[in-house]
Amino acid sequence: MMWGWPMMGFGGFGGIGMIFDFIFFVLIVIGAILLIVWLVRKTGYSVADKTSTRSLEILKERYAKGELTKEQYENMKKELMP
Repeated sequence: MMWGWPMMGFGGFGGIGMIFDFIFFVLIVIGAILLIVWLVRKTGYSVADKTSTRSLEILKERYAKGELTKEQYENMKKELMP
């Protein structure tokens, strides 16, 4: 007889096995989150970079259309650049 192994969690240890199962599940979730963070950092994806690039494009367009003076353009460009 197998002491209810399929129903008792980790190795048939009852409550202790359920705790180990829970810890194992939490470790898998944490590992998945860390993997996603690592992959995002490795690819260099940044929302801030895309936003500042687009902002500079808009600023250049406004300057080209004559909506801004050179002084205004330079001041705004300084504010946008990190």
